[in-house]
Amino acid sequence: MKRIDRIYQRLKNKCEELTKKQLLEKEGFSAKELSDDLNILRNNVSMELNNLVRSGQVIKIKQRPVLYIPRDTVRNNFGTIVDQTILDIPSLKERYLAKKPADIEKNKDPFSLLIGSDGSLKKITGQAKAAVVYPPRGLHTLILGPTGSGKTLFAHMMHSYAKYMKRMDEDSPFVVFNCADYYNNPQLLISQIFGHVKGAFTGAETDKQGLVEKADGGILFLDEVHRLPPEGQEMIFYFMDTGHFNRLGETDKRRQAHVLIISATTEDPSSSFLNTFLRRIPITITMPSFHERQAKEKVDLTKYLLSKEARRIHKEIKVDENVIKALIGSVTFGNVGQLKSNIQFVCAQGFLDSMDKPFVDLHLKMLPQEMKEGFSLISRNVKENELISNVVGQTTVITGEGSKDLVEDDVYELPFDMYKIIEDKANLLKQENVDPAEINRFVATDIKIHIKSFYQQISKSPNRKLAKLVDKRVMNLAEELRSLAESMLNRTFNDKFLYFISLHLDGLLKRKNRPAAGMPSPHDRLIDEQADEYLVATKMKEVIEDKFNLTLPKIEIMYLAILLDSAKELNNKGKVGIVVATHGDSTASSMVSVTCELLGDYNVKAVDMPLDVSFHVILNEIVAAVKTVDHGEGVLMLVDMGSLYYSEDKIQERSGIPIKSIDQVSTPMVLDAVRKANFLDMDLPGIYDSLKNPERTEEDEVISHSERMQGKKKAILTICSSGQGTARKIEELIRSYLNDLTDEPIKVIPLSILNLNQQAQELRKKYHIIASIGVKKPNIAAPFISLEHFIEGEGQSIMEKALQGQKVTGQKDSNKIVRSLCEDSLKKMLTYLNPWRAIPTLLHFCHQLERVWSVHLKNTATLRIVVHTAFALERAISGDVLHYSGPVSDEKREWLKKVRKASEVIDKELKIHLSDEELYYLVDLLQDEFSMALQNTNDQTK
Repeated sequence: MKRIDRIYQRLKNKCEELTKKQLLEKEGFSAKELSDDLNILRNNVSMELNNLVRSGQVIKIKQRPVLYIPRDTVRNNFGTIVDQTILDIPSLKERYLAKKPADIEKNKDPFSLLIGSDGSLKKITGQAKAAVVYPPRGLHTLILGPTGSGKTLFAHMMHSYAKYMKRMDEDSPFVVFNCADYYNNPQLLISQIFGHVKGAFTGAETDKQGLVEKADGGILFLDEVHRLPPEGQEMIFYFMDTGHFNRLGETDKRRQAHVLIISATTEDPSSSFLNTFLRRIPITITMPSFHERQAKEKVDLTKYLLSKEARRIHKEIKVDENVIKALIGSVTFGNVGQLKSNIQFVCAQGFLDSMDKPFVDLHLKMLPQEMKEGFSLISRNVKENELISNVVGQTTVITGEGSKDLVEDDVYELPFDMYKIIEDKANLLKQENVDPAEINRFVATDIKIHIKSFYQQISKSPNRKLAKLVDKRVMNLAEELRSLAESMLNRTFNDKFLYFISLHLDGLLKRKNRPAAGMPSPHDRLIDEQADEYLVATKMKEVIEDKFNLTLPKIEIMYLAILLDSAKELNNKGKVGIVVATHGDSTASSMVSVTCELLGDYNVKAVDMPLDVSFHVILNEIVAAVKTVDHGEGVLMLVDMGSLYYSEDKIQERSGIPIKSIDQVSTPMVLDAVRKANFLDMDLPGIYDSLKNPERTEEDEVISHSERMQGKKKAILTICSSGQGTARKIEELIRSYLNDLTDEPIKVIPLSILNLNQQAQELRKKYHIIASIGVKKPNIAAPFISLEHFIEGEGQSIMEKALQGQKVTGQKDSNKIVRSLCEDSLKKMLTYLNPWRAIPTLLHFCHQLERVWSVHLKNTATLRIVVHTAFALERAISGDVLHYSGPVSDEKREWLKKVRKASEVIDKELKIHLSDEELYYLVDLLQDEFSMALQNTNDQTK
């Protein structure tokens, strides 16, 4: 290791051994301290530290003696309080206190400060509060949500709420760790979390405290937690279970810490985590995207972000109503983070235009084209346009008052004073007598580059992620191979393929000519050698060998071919898109709005056709809408009348997407189409035929198909990515369900999505396939139940129709699937209670609750209530009863009476009595669960 690297690493290690409070007091370390530690001449240490300052890795604190601190340490502990361009500061503590957000009011619920806490965030706020106050030290939580949706802010609010409720001390730590930073070095990643002892690995020159120890008594927030390697997940879930851990390289000592772990990810947890890890996280919170927020919340978020800019500018901002609509409409992928970026750019432009005025004026004409398109998008959405207009005046005056920061380390906060840069550059150019219009153009371009560059640094784009994982030449070759495959196969490969191929290439480099563990033998004919994918894989192997100077075994061709084929399957996965196009100003929008309210958001788009707009313009909008909703399964067009019905071929030609059109559209038809596309996963021809022939019912289809398949043994397919794991679990649940319903032998066959259609067609020759269940619909004439609808219990009616005509010997048990899920969850967790004896009573208890409140609970809600009550019964048996510390309102007392009445079945059947304090915790859970169930019931009644 070079001298400069040794010095930097020692400085970083010494800083990481300090708490946040200790860092503020200490501020950094002197050259002499490092010199004594490393036994290097002080002058040499000082020289290298100044080199690190010039390179931007270290910040100099100009005190006596001069102190040094790594820039990453400052950012990780205190946020972006030091501009990247600043190399030295007088005092870290003074700078932090100057930029520190105002303390959240001690006697005010921190969540009440969140925009949407009484709206779109109400349910997840309830979940978060329950997780924080759950005895004895809260429940570990996983926060899901797209980039920029506010996961980190929400975790901060959970910490503030824990302090507000006195569940954590005022000085309890909130430690943030981004698992992506060390993804390509699992050993170092685990060392960061748990610490290490001297000599644990090369470069471990001293003992080091891990983040778990630093977070003792508080919260450890693991961002991008899907980057944890399996061994890291195992260590984390052992710590969750026991509270004990060892530092890396330590075998004798057993350390202990009390830490609430909050994790966040943008990925699908079922495909990114070990099941054992997920089972340890009882609370999962899903953050809504910006587009899922209520219209008023979108406006309030926009005003709040504008007020933060007004505070920085020290001027009022006068903003036109149409600018607010444009800002809201231009958010496409980055959620609140993207909104903030757009607002910063617009305010920068407005500040430049208004430097000689007492206020900043924002109007539609000054916006770039992409934001003007956002305004057009909102204008075409009649309902949202009206909702926004109702809460926004024609001109809104924004001040900097009340725009307090809620967190210190907002990653979307610009690390430089944008307005100071504008002012300085504009004044400099004025002194050179540059034309004002030219000044405006130059500075605006410069600021746009500044902002764009910053947001690219924190963006979650695939290339940005890959840059942390693999060597740059690997990433470049992966792009080259993707282009080669797209050219030879005439297909598009998404970013997921780029990940797969990059990580595989990175593995090839690391293991050179050693065969990959677990690879099939060269004799296994997984893909025909005449297949197009195999021929492309052969070419890819030649390119890899040439670039990396490697000799690859023949089996590598087979692996690459499988990768290409799997990517094809994944690309094909999607649902049929639907476009509703009608004449009039809002007819189509109204139909789609009603459909989304009743059936939830789906891939359906409305195109309104005002009578005074030319057909050519409308046709362009239709083509754009078709491209937007297509996910690889084609698009169904529902139109009212006229030329559009006869323009199917023209739209298909211009979009390059399979189209089917049906005229005389109505709201019931749109509802039926969405139901069949989303809930029944029917393909485009199937939906088209069923809507064109409404007299032919689904029962007719099933019976007709059954008649054609007489004489063949019946089978059900279960489908997941590998044919193992999930597919096997579904098989187990189905078998128990079928055993109670019919005595006819039905074979359950697990399949993977690889070559799914080919496998299904082969099985169809041998079996009468009555249904398929899982993650992807095979291309066969049989009902399909998606995995989520099967688990929720909504697929049971489809299963019953599939079984029509068979001899039913037993009474249908509608609780069979949820009973199996409960048994699976409880049999490994209970100590005193017999799950097989308790579960019937607990399900009876849930049924009583449904009767009392006149609601129907989905399986997932029933499962949560059963598990919660089972643990309450365990505590009652052991005498370790909880003491309820939350507020008790009159409404909550009324709920308690009803829960007590329903719990009589537990007293009677299990002879166990639950205290009022235990039941109050159950009331908190039920209020959250039943609010949604009651809403669903009301919607259905309407």
